Amino acid sequence: MASAYHSIDLARFALSPGEGRRLDLQARPGPLQLGGQRYEVAGGSVPARLDLSRTAAGYAVRMRFTAQVSGPCMRCLEAAEVAVEIDAREVDQRGTEDEELRSPYIDYDELDLSSWAHDALALALPIQLVCRVECRGLCAVCGAPLNDAGPAEHRHDREPDPRWAKLRELKLE
Repeated sequence: MASAYHSIDLARFALSPGEGRRLDLQARPGPLQLGGQRYEVAGGSVPARLDLSRTAAGYAVRMRFTAQVSGPCMRCLEAAEVAVEIDAREVDQRGTEDEELRSPYIDYDELDLSSWAHDALALALPIQLVCRVECRGLCAVCGAPLNDAGPAEHRHDREPDPRWAKLRELKLE
């Protein structure tokens, strides 16, 4: 396995405007913290494809990779794993004040690959990482996992609402 890159010196490619280069490399997105839980990328690094193009005033960059993200299920806290497809693009045009044409990941000719991969992965994650699509989560009363228990097996007798207590004392004749 090739060593993973944290940053890339774009100037070393000596690209002229209109030229491009495709790189296959290892990127390290790093761990993610979501809802107080830690999610990891399997193996720590992922094979990524980086398409680099030189523009008249800067760079246009595209990064693609697939990451296996694992951590606790957001419903039942069991182990969950999901494959996340990333296809991210950045443009950096020096000399402009337009924020849309400036990339926070390119500082002069240095591309911060790890930060970009981390942020792109965080944006591409599903809203809920679950162990399975039909995950039923935890019981709201006792906290027991509901995935293995049938509805008839896991029940709690409900206490009557105390706000209705006075109505139970009412005698209708």
